[in-house]
Amino acid sequence: MNVKLKLDRILSSALILILTLMVLNVLWQVFSRYILQTPSSFTDELSRYLMIWIGILGAAYVSGMNAHVKIDVFVSRLSIRLQKKIQLMVRMAIAFFALLVLIIGGSRLVYISFILGQKSPALQIPLAYVYLVLPLSGCIIIIYKVLDHLNQKSK
Repeated sequence: MNVKLKLDRILSSALILILTLMVLNVLWQVFSRYILQTPSSFTDELSRYLMIWIGILGAAYVSGMNAHVKIDVFVSRLSIRLQKKIQLMVRMAIAFFALLVLIIGGSRLVYISFILGQKSPALQIPLAYVYLVLPLSGCIIIIYKVLDHLNQKSK
């Protein structure tokens, strides 16, 4: 099976699982608040962290689908050769951003919050686990961009 298809399948399954957990979590919050009259203390925090994970992993997934926001009015008017060069520059810029901000910056954030022992208030989980989505998504984006480049080169 194609590496990109396998990565797409894993990532989409993870996103579906996270969204399902988030829906169940919010449903539990509504049920415990209005039916049981004792609101659950952890559901707000858990839904916030699941939203962070789904947003950042979702951005990696969209990057892999090449469905991110782009304006190609001018690029579409250029020659095919020039369009390919611009696509290469865009892929490199996205990979560079993922490396600097998501992988390096995210890894530093994970490391610092782990060293400081920061924990979430209600769930008492290390915040490093929440921040781990940053370098993970950065790696996924770079893999997608390398695969896009190899695919474009073979055409």
